[in-house]
Amino acid sequence: MNAIGSVLVAMGHHVSGSDSADSPALQRLRQLGAETHVGHDLNWIGAADVVARSTAIPADNVELVEAERRGLRVWRRSELLAAVCAQRRTAAVSGTHGKTTTSAMLALVLRAGGLNPSMIVGGDIVGVGSGAGWDPLGEWLVVEADESDGTFLELGAEAVVVTSVEPDHLDFYGSEGAMRAAFARFVGDAPGPAVLCLDDRGAAALAEFHRPGPSITYGVSDSADLRISDVVLGRADARFSLSVKGGSVEGGSVGPVVLSVPGLHNIRNATAALALGNALGVAWDAAVAGIGSYRGVARRFEVRGERDGVTYIDDYGHLPAEVSATLAAAHAGGWERIVTVFQPHRYSRTEALWRDFARAFTGSDVTFVTDIYPAGERPRPGITGELIVRAVRAADSVADVRYAPTLDDAVAQLRQVLRPGDLCLTLGAGDVTTLPGRMMAAGSPGD
Repeated sequence: MNAIGSVLVAMGHHVSGSDSADSPALQRLRQLGAETHVGHDLNWIGAADVVARSTAIPADNVELVEAERRGLRVWRRSELLAAVCAQRRTAAVSGTHGKTTTSAMLALVLRAGGLNPSMIVGGDIVGVGSGAGWDPLGEWLVVEADESDGTFLELGAEAVVVTSVEPDHLDFYGSEGAMRAAFARFVGDAPGPAVLCLDDRGAAALAEFHRPGPSITYGVSDSADLRISDVVLGRADARFSLSVKGGSVEGGSVGPVVLSVPGLHNIRNATAALALGNALGVAWDAAVAGIGSYRGVARRFEVRGERDGVTYIDDYGHLPAEVSATLAAAHAGGWERIVTVFQPHRYSRTEALWRDFARAFTGSDVTFVTDIYPAGERPRPGITGELIVRAVRAADSVADVRYAPTLDDAVAQLRQVLRPGDLCLTLGAGDVTTLPGRMMAAGSPGD
């Protein structure tokens, strides 16, 4: 919502809004010229023509009730986003994981190619300051397309990327088949190029569908149109080359490509951005330069600091494949030990996927699992973080995995466990992101 608000201000609209608490994002909106309020009050609506709500706002919110009493138009976030997308040719990036990073990378690739893209990305891009921007000179809009409630189908995207299709949001879709059908429609409705990860079984299946535009596959697979090779992984960076099937590149290869973020998963994300950027007219050398300018997105393997020989890194990953990919990137960093704190996200997701976390923490020397961050959901009987602990122990009887119900419990236990040379990795989409700051402010581990 903050990113959309920023773009609407830049487009010349009068924007006002409220949130339950103040935040840097809300402050940034205020600095841009939006009228912002902390807390909810029916008077905040003022003279609005349209009231837009995020999925986190309940129907009985006082501002929504007042808007409906007045007969104002009340739009869902997706309807507002679709209205913005209608003003530009839209390149939409979706997938159950990787879409924030990939859409940020794509925006930088298009910038490097001189296409002056606008963007609405769900994270602050390092060096840019936000994930939102409106450029009146460009014809393309890069959008992170959220599949969680099916609204990515409403954006009218011309070109698309699908990074992954993993079971998620089954509380909305009802079944894995229905979720996969939605992704098939997302790809099938786009008249332009579709870039699909061949290394992900769900995304690869989409390449089998007949569609109006070209399908471009990428990955380490020999069958990929853009095949990743010559991979070198470091603690804070990565490099690779691409073999382009049927392309016009001299020698059939691109690279070496140098990334300032680690992990094979980020190499795949970068390849997706390079592929679509080139398909939209960006020369390979300019696309590679654009990727080289990428420095990360907040909460995506974000180094938060170091204290007493312990490095603290925070990541938004909360699905099994995301956890595995992040730990693989961490393992390449060569720390003495990896100590992980994982906060499950949503009761519905945990109920559906807790068994799938059984092997997700391979590579973590010590793992703490907290209770669930509800994200507005009500508790469900018997659904706690302890289910994930049991799944890991059942899959690996020697795994050092521990249950720390609250963040306070996690802090107390970490202070006894951490030692110089360790990486403390926090994973989750909730308030576990506060833990690195608490640990670095609390004094030396073991005190």
